[in-house]
Amino acid sequence: MKNLMTLQEASAWATKHLGKKVTPSNISYLVQYGRVPKNQTNGGALVRRSDLEAYYKKHLKTRQSRWRKKLGDDLNWGLSFSEYTEAETTKHVHRLHPYKGKFIPQLVEYFLDGHTDRFKQEAFFQPGDIVLDPFCGSVTTLVQANESGLHAVGIDVSAFNAFISNAKTGAYDIDDLRNRAEEITAELRAFQQHSNNAVFENRL
Repeated sequence: MKNLMTLQEASAWATKHLGKKVTPSNISYLVQYGRVPKNQTNGGALVRRSDLEAYYKKHLKTRQSRWRKKLGDDLNWGLSFSEYTEAETTKHVHRLHPYKGKFIPQLVEYFLDGHTDRFKQEAFFQPGDIVLDPFCGSVTTLVQANESGLHAVGIDVSAFNAFISNAKTGAYDIDDLRNRAEEITAELRAFQQHSNNAVFENRL
């Protein structure tokens, strides 16, 4: 039984084992998609430490060496962003919708910002430039361009994508948003006081 861990225990163990933050959601993802076997109990899902060790040994410790063997010195492993957690790669507005075709914002930042390195030997954009994304999808490029002080124009054939794009890049009055959120919260609490839902849920 010592080999079995809850998702929270597995998260703490993996964080120490890998030397980087691993959340319970990360462990849940591995279980949900069959990357590590699940051991079900009445208290919830459990995972074996040995299964996690085998997974990380196979998929993390050798992944960089496998790609380097294929690509040689042309491999910029920094662009794998493997050290980032899921929460970091879907920061702020990028979490608004689970769009399937999006890429992580850190990759866009790498090409938009003004830094140079051995692989990116010149900066392609300067603050105030205009970035055009003709297939903007979930608008990652536009958001990161705005963060970098760039203007951005996006085009997409999908009306839903255009809707998401406008929601993510619109200019909002933060005080007005806070006031509206407080009004909605107050109305919801008032509704619940005169509703039998809470009583029913407690009895259930």
